Amino acid sequence: MTVSWTPHRFTGGLLALDTANTVVLRGDPRKTFDRFDDPGEIARFADAASGFRAAELGGRRLAASSPVRIAPVVLSIREATDRLFRGAVSKGALATADLPAFLGACADGLAGSRTEIGAAGKPFGDTATPIAFEAALAVSALSLLRDDTVARLRICPNCTWLFVDRSRNSSRLWCDMAVCGNRQKASRHYRRRRTAANEVDNV
Repeated sequence: MTVSWTPHRFTGGLLALDTANTVVLRGDPRKTFDRFDDPGEIARFADAASGFRAAELGGRRLAASSPVRIAPVVLSIREATDRLFRGAVSKGALATADLPAFLGACADGLAGSRTEIGAAGKPFGDTATPIAFEAALAVSALSLLRDDTVARLRICPNCTWLFVDRSRNSSRLWCDMAVCGNRQKASRHYRRRRTAANEVDNV
């Protein structure tokens, strides 16, 4: 199945969270599915992310020319990131027991990388050449360890995706108001109408 990588797929706020969210409806065994079951989607996701995450990447393109080869590393980073930071949102703190697996996965993503990052105006290195998706994913995941970012992580109550709340007063509820927020509002409206109808029927 080919996925349309629309803006809604990139509501996590950072590349690492968008990648963690490629598993849809985590925690619901009846409905959950993995958009990366087809490794080819990794390359298509990386291509779309190059545009949707251009600001984070400093304009550097992502390269995923061998998705089957990099899939184990990408999935390892993805799952370790989700486990560590979903737990941080639920518990209000990072679990040190989950850090070794997370750091090890990120190290695997950076292994063999021959680039420099963090220069002024070039957070992900030289914009003239693409960066390996797994390396960029590792860098994005490691950036989540900053205190100010951890404190702003949220889990969407509708779709269970992880996202960074960058609202001024840290009060954002949904990963995407236009999608999840409206669905929840519609659901509440439907329940209120049903309750009202039942009350009339019981009079």
